[in-house]
Amino acid sequence: MASAPPPAASSRLQLALNVSDLEASIAFYSAMFGVAPAKRRPGYANFAVTEPPLKLVLIETTDGQRGTGAAGALNHLGVEVPSLEGVVAARERFADAGLATFDENDTSCCYALQDKVWVHDPAGAPWEVYTVKDENPADARPATASLALLGQDEASAPASGAVCCSTGA
Repeated sequence: MASAPPPAASSRLQLALNVSDLEASIAFYSAMFGVAPAKRRPGYANFAVTEPPLKLVLIETTDGQRGTGAAGALNHLGVEVPSLEGVVAARERFADAGLATFDENDTSCCYALQDKVWVHDPAGAPWEVYTVKDENPADARPATASLALLGQDEASAPASGAVCCSTGA
């Protein structure tokens, strides 16, 4: 049986980071925000931080893929909204602004069932606006799950799924 996500009172920012040492990163961010991960899977963890309202996602990569310092840290950015209406409103706002978008509906990515719309900022950073429809679906899949929709195969992706649901450039 599918489980529904906990009710969200409002939107929250999502920050998805590439990390080369998942356990050390979990320890650091647990100390930084004072909370344990809300979800852990192989090569993946996410935190539901109340203050500030943040969904922090850690995606394990190799040292070579991640690099050091800020370069290579960002996987993608997002805004988690409490319902499908928020995704639809974002899609319409992007279209009205003439921005190119990519939709993913009923997609199993990052170990949850989601509906989302993607857009890129002027420098190419990927942003998603999404809602979680099921936090623990029966067919939960890792961060690389969306690659097939984009014409890429999972074998060509970093072993850890470092590109998480990325829509490319």
